[in-house]
Amino acid sequence: MKLFSPFEIKSIKMKNRIVRSATYEKMADEDGFITDRLINLYVTLAKGGVGLIITGNVLVHTSGRSAPKILCIHNDFYIEGLKKLTQAVHESDGKIVIQLSHGGRQCASIFLYGAKPVAPSAVYEPVYKVMPRELTQEEIWEIIESFGKAARRAKEAGFDGVQIHGAHGYLVNQFLSPYTNRRNDYWGGDEERRFHFLEEVYNSIRDNVGYDYPVMIKLNACDFIKGGLTLEESLKIAKRLENLGIDAIEVSGGIVESKAEERPVRVKIDSKEKEAYFRAFSKEFKKVLKVPIMLVGGIRSRTTAEDILEKNDADLISLSRPLIREPDLPKKWLKGKDVADCIYCNGCMRFMKLEYVRCTQLEKKK
Repeated sequence: MKLFSPFEIKSIKMKNRIVRSATYEKMADEDGFITDRLINLYVTLAKGGVGLIITGNVLVHTSGRSAPKILCIHNDFYIEGLKKLTQAVHESDGKIVIQLSHGGRQCASIFLYGAKPVAPSAVYEPVYKVMPRELTQEEIWEIIESFGKAARRAKEAGFDGVQIHGAHGYLVNQFLSPYTNRRNDYWGGDEERRFHFLEEVYNSIRDNVGYDYPVMIKLNACDFIKGGLTLEESLKIAKRLENLGIDAIEVSGGIVESKAEERPVRVKIDSKEKEAYFRAFSKEFKKVLKVPIMLVGGIRSRTTAEDILEKNDADLISLSRPLIREPDLPKKWLKGKDVADCIYCNGCMRFMKLEYVRCTQLEKKK
């Protein structure tokens, strides 16, 4: 089975092609430090057979806190705790990459201690019900620098690589998207200028970790909102990133404001036809790029995963919700199981009501 063949992303030697896609866990402490619960979760995933773990979104700057109990890396204070995490995963024969994130306008003021969320432009966010403040030149450069410093801390803490969160309506995506970026300066006004923020973030990261260290990105193929990022522009962004030296691209889509049926986490994936809802996009990425492509979004069966790889529509299979319910799903697939137990009810996504992110269906069965 191609799904269980080895794969390499620069220095990361994966035992199979299954990636645990970044999943917010709400398991850090109130100040963003690592906890035993979070370490145990990642150890369980490593022992469950996944080829690569990508952490939940990790905060690079205090102005981008998008959720409570989010893991942080915006200060050197966090390095020692993160070292315990990477050491535990490596001792369990796992590989782990950290996702670097800034929430931008998708932050509630309550998470920012009353401060106003920031964004490329002052475009109202109807889900969080906030009007963000437009970032100044100085603030933009400060955030760019924070991504670089965070990557340096990640490398020092022992992570096998970093992933830039450039999808789902968070800050990097906001700069890329004409829907949220209405600027007319170095940072916006046309496709090339909207790319500058991500380009500077990438360069800042490389300045801190060098070119031998794996740097990846999660990228929206489409924003699924009027005036947003389209596949055509996203492919151009991906090509620019490939030319810069990006090591892998995870293809996703949608933002918080997108219609329910077009968001990153769609519900009721109850048939093979509904699986892999971003597959058509990853197929287009594979046509024009040589860099490894990860595909995420509603993949719940081994046969679908195998078909994607066999038809070269992606190089790697990313899973989130199925691994919340079954962290040992890769081992079960290897033993012959086909369909994951996850029913895509999104109960695990209601993080404000949960003490921590978990499968609520399992609780109903008890």
